[in-house]
Order: sequence, then C-alpha cells, then structure tokens
Amino acid sequence: MTENEFLAERFEEHRGHLRAVAYRMLGSLSEADDAVQEAWLKLSRADISEVGNLGGWLTTVVGRVCLDMLRSRTSRREEQLGVRLPDPIVSAADGVDPEQQALIADSVGLALLVVLETLAPAERLAFVLHDLFAVPFDEIAPLVGRTPAAARQLASRARRRVRGAAPAPDADLARQREVVNAFLTAARGGDFEGLVALLDPDVVTRSDAGPQRGRLVHGAREVAGRATTFARLAQRARPALVNGAAGFVATSGDRVVSVAAFTIRAGKITAIDILSDPERLARLDLSSLG
Repeated sequence: MTENEFLAERFEEHRGHLRAVAYRMLGSLSEADDAVQEAWLKLSRADISEVGNLGGWLTTVVGRVCLDMLRSRTSRREEQLGVRLPDPIVSAADGVDPEQQALIADSVGLALLVVLETLAPAERLAFVLHDLFAVPFDEIAPLVGRTPAAARQLASRARRRVRGAAPAPDADLARQREVVNAFLTAARGGDFEGLVALLDPDVVTRSDAGPQRGRLVHGAREVAGRATTFARLAQRARPALVNGAAGFVATSGDRVVSVAAFTIRAGKITAIDILSDPERLARLDLSSLG
C-alpha cells in the first residue's frame, strides 16, 4: 500500500463524521460533499507527521472550509431571496438508513437547521463544533480569529438563539406519527377546526418552492387557512421520516412534488417545513423509500 493509499483509507474512516459536520454548518448536502472533498485535498497536501488526532484535525479543517463558504454565501446575499429551506434527509417511515444516521444525529431537524441559517458564520461554527461535536474552544478560537473566551461567547449567543427559536421537539416517534396522521386526515376532510386543534398557536409554516418563491405563514388559524393546499398534498402523501422525524413525501405518479417535515412539541405542531422546489427535489436521495 502506498502512502497516499494509506492516507486515503484513513480519511475514509472519518468521511461520515466530516459530512455530518459540514451538513450542520451548511444545511446543503452538495456543499457538504464539496467541503469534505476540499478537506481531502488539504490533507493530501499537508504534512501531518506531527498530528496526533487525525479526526480532530480534519474536523477543524472542514470547519474552516465551511466558515469560508458561509462567508462567501453571505457576501453574495443568497439568503436574501425569500424562504430557503435546508436540504432534508428523507428516510423510509420504518427507520433511518444507517448511512444517513450520522447526518441526523443529535435531533438535527429542519427547524434547527433553519435557525442555524440565521446565525452569523462565526456563531454557527462555534455552536456546531462545540455544542454538537465537543470541539474545545481553544481549537475553535483560531478558526474565527478570536480568543477562546470570545469563541465561548459566540457559542453562548448562538445557543440562546437556538433554544429560543428551536426548542427540543418530542422524541416519541409513534406519537409524532399520530399527530401527523391526524393532520393529514383533517386536511383531506377540509376540517379547519380540526387542523387548528393540532397546531400550536405560534406555529410557523415555511414553504420553499424555489428561488424567490418561498412563503412564511405564522399562527394556527392562518396556517389552517391553507387547508386547500394541505388537502392537495395530503391526498398524495406517503409517510416518511424527514431528518428522523415524522413527515411525508407527496408524489404525482413517479415524481416527488414535495417533502414535508413536522416539528412537534408537547403534542402540538410547532413548525411545518415544505420543500417543493422541483430542481432541489430532483437532487434528493430518495432511494431508501423503495
């Protein structure tokens, strides 16, 4: 085995972890793969003879690559073009594919990723690396050009935002499915009051139909007022897991027309995230649905 082959083999041992880091940082599966590939290129050119913890070294490399990508994205103001949802991880209703498990560990639902999108790049890096992957602040500090104490403050500010805007959802998947099924039944029947009863008073619906075609709706009665739209989706809904939580995929023939993710807390729906952008749907890996 050549030295390069040995290095590639060691890198592959960490690929799943690195992709999970990049997905949380970027909310995009394609960009996450790009970041992981860039980390491999940096590794292949680096002298790592003094590196004792290759996994930790690669994690910080991916973090730095993602930070640069986020800053570039911000400078291009891509996120100013209306509601844009992160890429969903779609699995069969009966369980998550093992290869997807690392991507959605730590309850990384779409609602959490939406909140992460609102953070400044340095805040997102500090929160993701420290709170989700236990990277020490003295290793995060050089990435953001701050002292460890300042990096700790970045993570603290991000943590408050996350807790306020994306509190931990209910963990009982069977109960989640009951609520989603009740929602679909009410939507199919045009039961406005039934929908309202399932929704948290402050529920939010985010719909991403493509660039500059996103829509945000707040409040139970306002969301339930879209019953006609929900009824159309419900008629074609197939149960699925979306980022590990109960949701559905709506199809028309062999074509997927939308993916819907639900966030449920204390038995009420607090967020509904619907991706219906045809270009992005076409890029999703839906092979686990069978």
